[in-house]
Amino acid sequence: MRASVFLAAALAATTTSATSSSNVTIYRNESFLPGNRLPESHSTTDGKDIVNLFLSLSSSTTWTLVSKTKMEGDTGEPEGMVRVGDERLFVTSNQYTVPTVKYNKTINGTDRTVGAGFSHMLIYDLDGNRIANASLTAAGDIEYHGGGIDYDGRYVWITLAQYRPNSTATIARIDPLTLETTRLFRHDDHNGGIVHDTITNELVTLNWNGANATTWSLNGYPMGFTAIPGFTPAIREVPNPSFYVGYQDCKYLGHHAMPNLLLAQAGCGLRSDFNPVRPVMLCGGVGTFGSLSLGGLALVDLQTMVPLWEVPITLTSDLGVSLTENPVDAQVVDGKLRVWFMPDQHNSTLYVYEAA
Repeated sequence: MRASVFLAAALAATTTSATSSSNVTIYRNESFLPGNRLPESHSTTDGKDIVNLFLSLSSSTTWTLVSKTKMEGDTGEPEGMVRVGDERLFVTSNQYTVPTVKYNKTINGTDRTVGAGFSHMLIYDLDGNRIANASLTAAGDIEYHGGGIDYDGRYVWITLAQYRPNSTATIARIDPLTLETTRLFRHDDHNGGIVHDTITNELVTLNWNGANATTWSLNGYPMGFTAIPGFTPAIREVPNPSFYVGYQDCKYLGHHAMPNLLLAQAGCGLRSDFNPVRPVMLCGGVGTFGSLSLGGLALVDLQTMVPLWEVPITLTSDLGVSLTENPVDAQVVDGKLRVWFMPDQHNSTLYVYEAA
């Protein structure tokens, strides 16, 4: 079954100026989430186990391929993905109609033209069948690049940004039950990855190549924001002290006690007032150094951006693309860590690897 529906109502009980709409194409007569039930997130299920198993990884870890699944249809450029329960995969898909062109100098703070395109949110079942496609941007929108995504047990969080550094972005949330997309507030920088710390009720976004983390508090905004239009001031901006990979897609894992030795080595545990229970996210990305490209995963402290544990990933797709470029997620199955990757553009395959 294929049909188109248009959803344009604001979220119930929201009386702010935030906008909410999605142009949704349905490919199969199935619920976006089975039973219209919201699954729990990593932070309330397997987040602690992911952290503990990740801390046992090293550069010599053996990765075993569990499955390869061809994804139906043109996937554009997948930028982020998240497992929402055990039966659905949400994927950011970007379509570019006019390429950006680099200037020979910096103009208005950025280094290239605005280009043009569209951002989509795709839903798949875990056999790679496409369930639905929500168009997140419209023709003429300059913020047409959807970044990494995170699921907090209620919403899928996403950034919609200009596809160039030092530009602008809008932070939005998507209702996974209806695909209604609500734009909440704006930032005067490009934003890519995003996570929602459900304990502090803060949003953390990463700018171009994950060089800087920006934090906003959601406290004091019942059911929504009043900040659109204009830019909303952040409560914290922190540079990324790691120059290994540029984080693109991250998943919030919760607040967890970290080993004191590890914190000390990371420069975090040397102060008497430092809390060893840290807000942690799992991030993936690729670092490019001349002709050398390196993939990697990291556990990252949300408040300091200190990488608590980093692991190189040298695996590539069948098309030769680094597996950590760009969407990643993880799960624990029978006490073992599995990591999900979707690196290829347009003709995508979902790779699931297990750490031995």
